Amino acid sequence: MRPCLPPLRAVPRPSWRGPAGSCDCHFHIFGPFDRYPLSPGRGYTPAECLIPAYRRVAEALGIERMVVVQPSIYGTDNACTLDATEEFGLDHARAVVVIDEATDPAALAAMARRGACGVRFNAVSGNGTPLDQLDALARRIAPLGWHLQLYTHGDTLAELAPRLAALPVPVVVDHMGGVRAADGLNGRGFQALLRLLDGGRAWVKLCGYRISSDGPPYADVAPFARALLAAAPERCVWGTDWPHPSLDRHMPDDGALFDLLGGWAPDTATRRRVLVDNPAALYGFPPLSAAG
Repeated sequence: MRPCLPPLRAVPRPSWRGPAGSCDCHFHIFGPFDRYPLSPGRGYTPAECLIPAYRRVAEALGIERMVVVQPSIYGTDNACTLDATEEFGLDHARAVVVIDEATDPAALAAMARRGACGVRFNAVSGNGTPLDQLDALARRIAPLGWHLQLYTHGDTLAELAPRLAALPVPVVVDHMGGVRAADGLNGRGFQALLRLLDGGRAWVKLCGYRISSDGPPYADVAPFARALLAAAPERCVWGTDWPHPSLDRHMPDDGALFDLLGGWAPDTATRRRVLVDNPAALYGFPPLSAAG
């Protein structure tokens, strides 16, 4: 249970702000730990990263909508994630939770009422649901209109791709498929991701600094992001990945990460699509006029 770095305390200062209705589709809330104890099965130990700190990041970037993603440090105890989603407000927030085969329909319905709209499988950080439950849980959540979100390494994604394409729910692929930039655009993991997108039902999150082989300023990620935007501009979304869990050497600056997105999508129409229109379609946000 190694310690990891806390997020930067300085408020990020990007060179641009997101348009009205912009959504951060991937971040986590940790703590308070006296109220939400850490799972003993976790693979790392983070600092407390609370709602007020996240709100400062969101305000700096122009984020008005958000998707709280269940982190591995809480296993299948989704209390922190769901409570945070409700505190942000269901007009503005959604949750992606972690369940297993023991989660019954009543529990799923209760989570749906609290903003849950997807189930995450995390095959990278540990303390998650085994991948052999993919098919069973996909069938269970299909009647709810939920999606399945997957975080895995690129090689594993290549192996899973045929199964994922056959699932009865949309699949959202975390962190640009977990590929390694050093493997290039023709690497088997990235090519598998492109094939999934070509099928018309998969989505991808462009929070991709984790795939960098060179490290900051993550310039080697740009060709992958642009290829994904070219392949499926209507099914790309973006997230901060705040508070950047499990890192122990370098902590990204959220303003700089937002500027990376601006470089990948330099025109206003593409930025609006990635930050506003696509998240509204995937997560079921109300029209801007109705959200207030």
